[in-house]
Amino acid sequence: MALRLPKAELPAELKENMVEQLGAVPENVEVLWHSPQVTQDSLEFGGRVGAWDAADPGLKSFAHMAVAAQVGCSWCLDVGYFQARNENLDLTKASQVPRWRESEVFTPLERDVMAYAEAMTETPPTVTDEMYAGLLDRLGAPAMVELTALIAYVNLATRANVANGVTSQGFSDTCEIPLAKRPNRPATA
Repeated sequence: MALRLPKAELPAELKENMVEQLGAVPENVEVLWHSPQVTQDSLEFGGRVGAWDAADPGLKSFAHMAVAAQVGCSWCLDVGYFQARNENLDLTKASQVPRWRESEVFTPLERDVMAYAEAMTETPPTVTDEMYAGLLDRLGAPAMVELTALIAYVNLATRANVANGVTSQGFSDTCEIPLAKRPNRPATA
């Protein structure tokens, strides 16, 4: 897939900030810059989402990557795994998120969080009362609200990246454990 919109030229200060944070300028930022207001608001909101601290960082990372794998956002999987490494999360687990159902490294709670993330991502969403209640009971209300809002935000970001033709930039290439590939699954109805 190729970018469906050419990259826009970023202001030097923003470009330097992106390189400092990630080692490269994210292509999704360059594409979004055709509307600086959308880009600035997206970056600001994404920063705020990243600062929430009611839910466990590992659970949020797994949920993010589960959504990215389901939507098909290779850029989000790539950068999500890279960020997991930078946040000192369990890379063995993070590397297996695209194939979490087949992998044996996840706890029951981690599996339930990824199932919830995928259920929220389905169109229409397939979240059940039992699924929600089970997580609420284990996470508590603040973390459940945060996790739900994070998954909704990740759906926005992943779908925008896929629609704009943004793909992996190789951020995760610096990780010592390779990122697993998502198994082919038949489409759900």
